[in-house]
Order: sequence, then C-alpha cells, then structure tokens
Amino acid sequence: MTSRFASSPSRRALVRAAAATALAAPVAASPVATAADAAAADVQSPAFLHGVASGDPLPDGVLLWTRVTPSPEATPGSGKGPDVVVRWEVAEDKGFSAVVAQGTTTAGAATDHTVKVDVRGLRPATVHYFRFTAGGTVSPAARTRTAPAAGAAIAGVRFGVVSCANWESGYFAAYRHLAARADLDAVLHLGDYLYEYATGGYPEPPYVVRQHEPAHETVTLADYRTRHGNYRTDADLQALHAAHPVIAIWDDHEFANDAWSGGAENHTPGAEGEWAARVAAAKQAYFEWMPVRASTEGTVYRRLRFGRLADLHLLDLRSFRSQQARSGSGAVDAPERTVTGRAQLDWLKAGLAASGAVWKLVGTSVMISPVAFGSVPAHLLAPLAGLLGLPEEGLAVNVDQWDGYTDDRKELIAHLRDRAIGNTVFLTGDIHMAWANDVPVRAATYPLSQSAATEFVVTSVSSDNLDDILHVAPQTVSLVAAAAVRTANRHVKWLDMDSHGYGVLDVTDERSQMDYYVVSDKTRQDATARWTRSYRTLSGTQKVERVNQPVL
Repeated sequence: MTSRFASSPSRRALVRAAAATALAAPVAASPVATAADAAAADVQSPAFLHGVASGDPLPDGVLLWTRVTPSPEATPGSGKGPDVVVRWEVAEDKGFSAVVAQGTTTAGAATDHTVKVDVRGLRPATVHYFRFTAGGTVSPAARTRTAPAAGAAIAGVRFGVVSCANWESGYFAAYRHLAARADLDAVLHLGDYLYEYATGGYPEPPYVVRQHEPAHETVTLADYRTRHGNYRTDADLQALHAAHPVIAIWDDHEFANDAWSGGAENHTPGAEGEWAARVAAAKQAYFEWMPVRASTEGTVYRRLRFGRLADLHLLDLRSFRSQQARSGSGAVDAPERTVTGRAQLDWLKAGLAASGAVWKLVGTSVMISPVAFGSVPAHLLAPLAGLLGLPEEGLAVNVDQWDGYTDDRKELIAHLRDRAIGNTVFLTGDIHMAWANDVPVRAATYPLSQSAATEFVVTSVSSDNLDDILHVAPQTVSLVAAAAVRTANRHVKWLDMDSHGYGVLDVTDERSQMDYYVVSDKTRQDATARWTRSYRTLSGTQKVERVNQPVL
C-alpha cells in the first residue's frame, strides 16, 4: 500500500506557514541510505531478540515486559511458534542474590509471544533489577525503579522526555544518551513511538536512512506487530528500556496520521478496511508490545503519583476526538467539537482539582498552547469571525493540536483559573520542535492578561522537522520562521525548529525545569549529544523563564 504523506500532515503546516516569510534557500545534499539491522533468523532455542523493558512505576510495583522467540518461524506478526514457559525474577541487586519477587507465565502466539507481568509488593523509591528465563536461555538483566510512596516528602523527581521516533528518518541516539544517565526516575514517551507509513512514505525515498519492516503501510494486526518488532531490534531503544522504566502514551502514528475517533488522514475505508478494525489491531499490538497498563476502556489515559511532589496526568488525545477541521476555519470553535471526549476531560479536571501534589504535570501528545496568526482582541475579531467563519482566537495553522478544539481548551483553562489550580505544567511532543510556552488565558491580550499554566515541548528523536522537510541547512529558514511565530504569539518564549534530541525535566518544590538536549546528526548511530537550552517555571508563577545552565 502506498502512503499518502504527500498530502502534507497538519503538524508541518505551522513551520511551512512561518517559513513562507523567509527567502528560498538551496537544497541540501541528501543523506546516504543504509540497510536496517536484521534480527537473528536462525534461532535454535528460545531467545530474547527484542530486549526487556519496564514501565508505569508504582510505589509498590512496576510492569515488566519482554518478547521471547521460541523457534525460528516465530517472528513478530507471524502467528507461529509454540507456547513457552517464561520465568521472571526481580531483585534489589545486580547479582540477583536478593530476589524479592519471582514467578512464571506463558508466552504464546495469541499475544505475539510477548510477556507482561504486573509485579507488586516491592519497596517504594527503590532500584530493582529484573530478568527472564525461557528454556534455559536467560535474558539480559535490566534496571527499573519504583515510584516514591504516595505521601512521601521527596526532594525531587527527574524524567527523560522524548517523542516522535521515525525509524526511516534516522537513528535513535537520543535514547542511547538517556540510557546512559543514572539519575532518572523514569522516561516519559509522549507518542509516535513508531510510524505506520510504507517505506519511502516519510521521508521520501532519497532521504530514507534505514528501511523498516514491513515495507508496506501497517494496517493489519500482523503489520503492527511486525513494525513493533522491527523497532525493538534497535540497540539504542533496547538500551533505553533496559535502563529506565518508560511511561508512554500514544499519538496518531501508532495508528495512522492525523487519527481521530472515526478515521484518519492516512486511512482509506474500503481499500484499507474499516477504521474500527484497524484501530483494534493497532491497539492490540501496542498493548502487547509496550510496558503500559491499559484501562478497562482500552485507552492510555491514566494517572501516576510521585510522592507529594508531583501528579502525572497522562492523556489519550486520539481515541475520542472529533475529526480535524479545515485549517483557518471557524469550525474549530464549535462547542460540540472535542479533542479529549467528555469523560476524559471531566476526569482530568477532577484530578487536577483534587490533587494535593505540589506540581500537576500533564502529558499531552499535542500542543495546548495556541499558535495562531492574525490574533487580535476578541471584541474586534468576533464580528469578522461571525461573517467570515474565522476562528475567534486567530488563524490557527495546525488544527490537529488543541488549536482545532478551542472549546475544550477554554474549559480546561477556565477550570485552572477559577479553581486557582497552580503549578500545572503541560509536557508535549508531536510537533518535531522544541518550545517553552506560557499557556495564556487570553492569547490576544497576553502578556497584559494572565497565564494559567506553562508548557514544555520536546523535539523529535528523529522525525523530520523544518530543515529536514525543506532540505536546507539548519537555521537557513528557521530563524525567520521562529521570529514570525513569536511575534504573532507572545506567550511563546522560545522555539527550536531544526534540532533533534530529548528533554530532561527536573522537579523540586521550588521549580520545574526542562533541560533541552540536541543530537549532532540523526543520520549517525554514534551521534553525540549536547545541552542547548533550559527553561523553568517557579512555583506559583505560571510563567516560564530561561535558565543559563542545566541541572546536571
């Protein structure tokens, strides 16, 4: 099946709109494509070819994951291979002399030979080590960490923050650099853990760094399982999962580009089957392959707590949303349009209001801060909006974000303001750029009007951003484009349109600080990483400010 990426996904509309203000630049040379590493095919006994992982840490437990290959034909998505008994162990030392939990389970074709064990009875705020055994084969040992006790007073909590890792766009060096850090409590993955496109669909064939599997677009359960398995052969991704518990939510590419509750931009009913069947397949594969606890509704919105310091509210902004509106259309303001769904928005509002934590962190896969052009005070724009069908908050250019669902955003921001809920920080991915924003109550009059929260957006691990899309040297266009965005949106304190990398969020009673790191070259597996910027929000301020050095 062919990809329809050429139809220009909306997350690129913002940078294209801003870049239109800059002069044209020469096209940069394309990277040399390389073949993807293949997993070992000649398996004579059970093997752990896809690494081990942990996730969703609790004060007394953690979710453990692996995938066992019991025989040569039992490749991901094949539906083949015998059942195999898998033993798991958890210890508080690397040598496993102090095993604190253990048991057995069975891996079979019904779950693509993946194993998930929700271990409880562990000590809070403690590093643990775990491993699996099948048929005499022992998996690599890995490290994880439980969360602090719910009522514990802790000095701080620290997360790695990543999003948007496209296999064909480059390597996952960002994961390797996070794996090397011993100071993280967990890694927060904000979506687009993998991509669904056919090979050469995104990026275009001349710019493919390594070819993924399957080569066609993922549509069926076997396809999604195979693609998850392909990603899990990456050494840097395996290293990340072996070093830290991962807390993940999905965005659209775990399903299809610009997914909504009834379809997606990158889905053709009939030719690619019914959307409901595709979503069910994608979700089944996701919950098989990811160390994530599913809710009874088959969604990823959930809440984790880290002592008295921070509540982490994690959102699902794909399963319940209305279809995206046309960019620039006043339909974005329609009160019946939703990005969260009624039940999830009520759940989030109730959780924020009831939270006794110092910080309320919200993991959202798409930006909540408005990004619009032509924003003027509502009392002047409203008459024009009614006549011309324009959105009241300005001409939004990425309607896949909260900009396309302004009623939900207004309700949530009003809730934060009216209930005096302070210290709310949105943590965001998706847009392949790094941002530091205030979240204004009224963008058109900011900074004269107040800010209700702050937002830190991390760039992509490898997915294309401005210079990649335009095939120009970094900062050839972005300096002008970023200036245009900031001029029209005064709550945007900083953005980087060209870099790839990750963030490290450090939270204490006094402040939440995001340190932004960039990798030297996404097309090189041995890429280096360096700190580039830091921004923080002080307790009680609801504003971001620049800091001149990282926490570490």
